[in-house]
Amino acid sequence: MWALRAAVRGGAWLSRAVRGCRPPRAALLPPPPRPERALAAVRGGLGCSEGREGGRGGPRAGGRRSRADGEEEPEDAEEEEDEEELLRRDPLLPSGTQRVCLVHPEIKWGPGKPQGTRAEWQVAEARALVCTLDGWSVVATMVVPTKTPDKKLIFGRGTLEQLTERIRGSPEITAVFLNVERLATPTKKDLEAAWRVPVFDRFTLVLHIFRCNARTKEARLQVALAELPVLRSHVKSNVAHLGGRGRSSRYTMGSGESFLQVQQRLLRDRETKIQKALERLRRKRRLLGQQRRRREFPVVSVVGYTNCGKTTLIKALTGDAAIQPRDQLFATLDVTAHAGRLPSALTVLYMDTIGFLSQLPHSLVESFSATLQDVAHSDLIVHVRDVSHPETELQKASVLSALGGLGLPDALLESMVEVHNKVDLVPGYTPVEPDILAVSALLGLGLDELMARVEDAILRATGRRTLTLRVRLAGPQLSWLHQEATVQAVDVIPEAGAADVKVIISDSAYGRFQKLFPG
Repeated sequence: MWALRAAVRGGAWLSRAVRGCRPPRAALLPPPPRPERALAAVRGGLGCSEGREGGRGGPRAGGRRSRADGEEEPEDAEEEEDEEELLRRDPLLPSGTQRVCLVHPEIKWGPGKPQGTRAEWQVAEARALVCTLDGWSVVATMVVPTKTPDKKLIFGRGTLEQLTERIRGSPEITAVFLNVERLATPTKKDLEAAWRVPVFDRFTLVLHIFRCNARTKEARLQVALAELPVLRSHVKSNVAHLGGRGRSSRYTMGSGESFLQVQQRLLRDRETKIQKALERLRRKRRLLGQQRRRREFPVVSVVGYTNCGKTTLIKALTGDAAIQPRDQLFATLDVTAHAGRLPSALTVLYMDTIGFLSQLPHSLVESFSATLQDVAHSDLIVHVRDVSHPETELQKASVLSALGGLGLPDALLESMVEVHNKVDLVPGYTPVEPDILAVSALLGLGLDELMARVEDAILRATGRRTLTLRVRLAGPQLSWLHQEATVQAVDVIPEAGAADVKVIISDSAYGRFQKLFPG
């Protein structure tokens, strides 16, 4: 009994989640829209990002929050504290410098053999994942054939003995990265006991990278949600460590529950709180999206495989010096918006999205699916590909498969613009398909053609057209057009007291113009 109670007390990382539980409250209404803030963000070309805006709970004044109906209600500081508590957790991987041995199980035949790829390409991506973490390096790489990838220890007995001898005989190795999607907890423990160093899988490594790169509260909460399977496996492992006594114990801390039942309930409570916190932030993000649509800013979602150059391309298209691309996997986890001008002077918002990865752990895909749903509300998708990568076709298939799972409108998928980036690394490169654009975002090659293609697609998708309207100089028409349309040219006619104004205007805005200024 005392051992169980001590174990529960030691699990402070979990018990904090339900400390001071309160009855559920009605969710607060989102703050009222502030068009002037959105417009200022767009004109400034900075990240009027839903992720960055979503983490602060809206505008504050005197400790109160404005509701949509104009009333004031107290700000819920307790919810803010709950969210911060959910984000306090122990690291998944050891900190400090790590010298990693990369072990890649190569399946040469059978249903588990990967299609369309080669072992050296998979190893290169795995190495890049490890090197994404500060202070981590790969000091040894072992590609090991296996006929038994589904067995407990993955490798046959003889192969495992050879691996163990090599790893134990290399004192510089401090950890092993086994390049499989997920290791069962018993397998992980047995391999760590055999190799005498920490062992981690693709899921744990990618999840740790996500945690390191998550900047906004929403992204951090999404990572916390994706971590729950790891915490659940830790709970089962702790119960097994107690020799199974936790399952049979009748009473723990007076609750009448076994140790395992208590920990599972705490995890369910944690998951519920994370989901509620995410929903609060998503309501604010949806409000920003509605505000943006009211301003009728066209939205271009830029998607692609991780590290294909999406952020660099957006920086080249917008000229936004605040954007700082990083040459690493999953540098972008938050959907951010950046304003840019097309050749017609039409302002559009380029949405920088999370990158895709082949064999991305399923729970991570689920956790970030709501973020990717922003793509469904865009007017155009630009699919960026790294044509210098040897697996560029496989990467394309991974991206298209992920987009297909989002339930996007057929018209949006059919109008998608495919861009081949990093052509400066492939001398003499020319796309085979005529509709594909070749660019170098880093060197600025092919950007004029890309912007012209984006402009043409945006005008078709949003129902905009170019018109020349005659307006009186003394009236409010010209000022209205400057606010509601894109003015390209103004030809003043002094003798008539009027001007011919060439504009790009949407059908809805033109309808309002005709109602406001008939004749």
